[in-house]
Amino acid sequence: MSDDDFDDRPSKSARKRAAHAAQDLGARLIELREADLAALGLPEPLLDAVREARRLTSRAALARQRQYIGKLMRHIDADGIEAAIAARAGTTAAESEMLKRVERWRERLIAEGDGALDALEAEHAPIDRAQLAPLLAAARNANVSPVTRITASRALFRALRGLISRPSIP
Repeated sequence: MSDDDFDDRPSKSARKRAAHAAQDLGARLIELREADLAALGLPEPLLDAVREARRLTSRAALARQRQYIGKLMRHIDADGIEAAIAARAGTTAAESEMLKRVERWRERLIAEGDGALDALEAEHAPIDRAQLAPLLAAARNANVSPVTRITASRALFRALRGLISRPSIP
């Protein structure tokens, strides 16, 4: 056996780094929601192993299962899975930011009233004032029951989410 035969193989350290990276990716798969996991199109043995890991409560058993998932991950394209998880995380971050914007608008509308409604219309024209005005009035009305205010506030949030999430009209 010549030295050239050994030059083609990765070093032991590189193989260990790859194994740890596969285990880390497997651990992230375990943390995904079921819908996100199903959307990745994983091979059945890997999917079963991830679902089994979720069921385990023993630390030692979970550690062994993570190692097994890492072993299964070595035989598939981990880069594709990594890219899909990153894309989903980006989508989730964008959705989260949009919901925060909606919440800020709802709070501003409840605090400021019609002035904030004019600002909302300037930023997200056209808006349906006939739909938003009664919801805003009910959410701001201190003379109604708290349940009615909360219900109106939630309906206002849903209406704002539909308004803010739609594509802007040039």
